[in-house]
Amino acid sequence: MKWNDIRIGTLGGTLCSIWASFSLGDLLQTVLMAAVGTVVSFVTSRLLGHVGTRKSNK
Repeated sequence: MKWNDIRIGTLGGTLCSIWASFSLGDLLQTVLMAAVGTVVSFVTSRLLGHVGTRKSNK
């Protein structure tokens, strides 16, 4: 066996064991939380930018 074959086998085994530990529910929850976090971050930054613009105009 070559060194690259061992690396590929080890990487494949690691990925398969990680993939088997995730459930579809966990994956969907993670995607949903990431989307909610993105929206909250965007809205917060827009609101803070709007408040900063109003204060500098006065």
